[in-house]
Amino acid sequence: MASKIPLSRVYQSETIDRRILEVVKTGNYILGPECKAFADELAKYMGVKHMVLSNSWTAAVHLLHLAQNLKAGDEILVPSLTAFPSIEPMIHVGAKPIFCDIDDTYTIDPEDAKKKITNRTVGILPVHLYGRPANMDAMMKLAADHGLWIIEDCAQCHGAKWKGKKAGGIARMAAFSFYPSKNLTVYGDGGAVATDDPKAVETIQMLQNHGRREGGKYFHEEVGYNLRFNEIQAAVGREQLKMLDELNVGRRRAADWYRRELAGVKGITMPPEDKGDETYSVYHMFVTRLDSHEKREGLAKCLKEQGIQTGVHYPVPNHQQPAITKRYNDIPRLPKTEDYCKRILSLPMFAALTEQEVVTVSNAIKQYLK
Repeated sequence: MASKIPLSRVYQSETIDRRILEVVKTGNYILGPECKAFADELAKYMGVKHMVLSNSWTAAVHLLHLAQNLKAGDEILVPSLTAFPSIEPMIHVGAKPIFCDIDDTYTIDPEDAKKKITNRTVGILPVHLYGRPANMDAMMKLAADHGLWIIEDCAQCHGAKWKGKKAGGIARMAAFSFYPSKNLTVYGDGGAVATDDPKAVETIQMLQNHGRREGGKYFHEEVGYNLRFNEIQAAVGREQLKMLDELNVGRRRAADWYRRELAGVKGITMPPEDKGDETYSVYHMFVTRLDSHEKREGLAKCLKEQGIQTGVHYPVPNHQQPAITKRYNDIPRLPKTEDYCKRILSLPMFAALTEQEVVTVSNAIKQYLK
């Protein structure tokens, strides 16, 4: 049965269709003027000095870690409740993820993170999850007190703000994803890193292009990779960026409709609301929490039968993934993360979600929870 109400839907327009065709006709396809313009416009929007595009978040952060000269034995604090790609790059370069629990915002718990700092800790990778920024005041203080760097994981929070400043422009480094379900997408995989370090930019640009500097097609200074961005997706990204704030308003409006329709319903907990000007959430996902695992599974099944798609982000926390448990012996217990992963359920969320669709989803939830 086809989903009547999908979990997510990509923003499309005739302008984007036209821009794709224009780029195809130019004959420039890789790291050309569209890529440069997209990187510059994205940097300006986020309020950062430099933005380097790559073919995924994972690739971009891998290159950033190489530019940082991370080494075996280095430890990085990271929440376990995040997509597995958050930790893949650090493991590939030999560093070790130190998994932290979450607080009620689903983002890294500053107190738990503080307890896990050792003399091997070099950095923190706070994840702005589901479109809500992590507690960056606490993260920045923790980093300053212990001489650590921060990379903001902004894969799910394009346009979100922490105390008026855009997520990704708070710490000295950040990374973005343009995967199709994201608030800002490029019709496929894609990513970028932001940094105020021009030397890191130079290293990343060289490594992503087979170890070559710009203009040196047949001169390879390092053994690099092929992790480049392309012109067609850059053109799509430029048009999506123009619409990002408006699309985020649409997501926030849909979130308000959910809160209105599900207010007072027993058995389901809404995502945390913004408090004053501290956070501006952009609802990459609308993640609810049921009273039990059984209720979560039952509700998901019930909604599916009615053509309503849902998701679980994420059913298995990273510290319990087989790839981790067979690699490390010191697997921590993270009570809140482990509990929430059994009960969370993502409802349909995208900018074009209509009020009637939200009412339909909400009525189905209320009927099930009777």
